[in-house]
Amino acid sequence: MMKKKTFAFILASILVFSGSCSSHHILTGIERSRILIDQRYDATTDKSATAFLTPYKHKVDSMMAPVVARANQYMAPGRPESLLSNLLADVLMVAAQSFNEQPDFSVYNIGGMRSAIAKGDITVGDVLNVAPFENKICFVTLTGSKVLELFEQIAHRGGEAVSSTVKMVITHDGKLKQATINGKKINSKAQYRIATIDYVVQGNDGMKAFIHGTNLVSPQTENNNLRNIITNYFRQLSAQGKTVTSQLDGRISIAPNE
Repeated sequence: MMKKKTFAFILASILVFSGSCSSHHILTGIERSRILIDQRYDATTDKSATAFLTPYKHKVDSMMAPVVARANQYMAPGRPESLLSNLLADVLMVAAQSFNEQPDFSVYNIGGMRSAIAKGDITVGDVLNVAPFENKICFVTLTGSKVLELFEQIAHRGGEAVSSTVKMVITHDGKLKQATINGKKINSKAQYRIATIDYVVQGNDGMKAFIHGTNLVSPQTENNNLRNIITNYFRQLSAQGKTVTSQLDGRISIAPNE
């Protein structure tokens, strides 16, 4: 019994002592500054670090360096349409065939395109730079009224990547003037099948109309990752003796004098 009392007394003493000695800090402000990371840090090479990283660098280079195709022009993302955004939206349409899907159009968010494709050889690493995320292709159905709502949201953003089956005219201040799919006006009561990516179908990047979608097909295997789909498409072109190319075709245009 004495041991229990002694232990309790010691424990209480420690708690009291630690409490009396603790200091109370109050945040009075926050300051920040930018540290420029540039070539100055390459002036002195850390030999031990270089030796440690060399085998890993060789392995990464062997994975990223293989050439998958050639580009016949420089292609960068941009709004309202661009060479790269048009290309990648059309890639989704081609890839849909492998999933027994026949979408009416496709949507690829420009925010998910993180690099341009330079003229010349395209490597595995180049594709990874363009599509670095774990996003995957998916398919969803929207009513015509929700498609119009989606196109209004795309217009508000100044454009997104859409397939060549779409023609949209928007204003400088982000209003939708007109839109067609496969050359026809959108029927508000019809059902439209769309190829897109799992990030977008959740209503992200301002395209909230997607959350009203039905009949969602969203394969989640690694083969359905966008960069794998893009890489396979490029390899198929190369096997056919073709280069990777794209064009501006007015799928999203800005109305003059608007």
